[in-house]
Amino acid sequence: MSTPLHKTKGLVLRTVKYGETSLVVTVFTELFGVQSYIVSGVRKSTKKGSGTANLFQPGALLDLVVYHSHAKSLHRIREFQWSVLYQELFSSVPKHSVSSFMVELLHRCLRQPEPNPDLFEFLEDCLLHLDASSESVMANMPLFFAVHLAHFFGFRLVDERVEEGAWVDLREGRFVAAQPPHPDYLEPNDAQAVLQLLRVMNPNELAEVRLNRDTRRRLLHALELYYRLHQPDFGSLRSLPVLRSVLE
Repeated sequence: MSTPLHKTKGLVLRTVKYGETSLVVTVFTELFGVQSYIVSGVRKSTKKGSGTANLFQPGALLDLVVYHSHAKSLHRIREFQWSVLYQELFSSVPKHSVSSFMVELLHRCLRQPEPNPDLFEFLEDCLLHLDASSESVMANMPLFFAVHLAHFFGFRLVDERVEEGAWVDLREGRFVAAQPPHPDYLEPNDAQAVLQLLRVMNPNELAEVRLNRDTRRRLLHALELYYRLHQPDFGSLRSLPVLRSVLE
């Protein structure tokens, strides 16, 4: 029995060279969740293969026609093309650094292959806004993405009935009235910044969130810790030191 074909959008998460001319690509697909594909011949220097490997850069949004079988862990792609042709995301060093952070953060959270179309829509929307963003929106996008991504994995910071002067307990994942009895927390000024980010629904509104460099650095560090506390075997984000240096 032949393996059925399906059309789906996909976000490239990771690419590894395979053999002389091929790639193994990890893709978060709209239809099947995270999947691995072997893409043959795209690294050839021939006319047919030339220029196609660059479609599989992490962060690329693609329209795919894929073979899919639940019995297999490695699938094949029959057709692929850009779903979105970015204007700046791959050519701008700061925007590319932000997208690399977003993709790595997502990849470390995806444990199972189940589809999540709402998550895919959120990712697509964030990347499109990042591509077209002003400098002020771009600078806040990593923080916005991190605080809202947690919702899709079940540990969104609870921001209901937050009183002035609240702290954030990173272990409990909520705002609290007093300093927690452990070191994993955010002080009230930083907690207020997180509250602002949680209440932004459209990334264009990020231009109105006024944060300085030091605050962004502290919040990025705290959010990495937050994910480590709530995601088993999360580790450290390789993209974060690069992002910090670029945004400074």
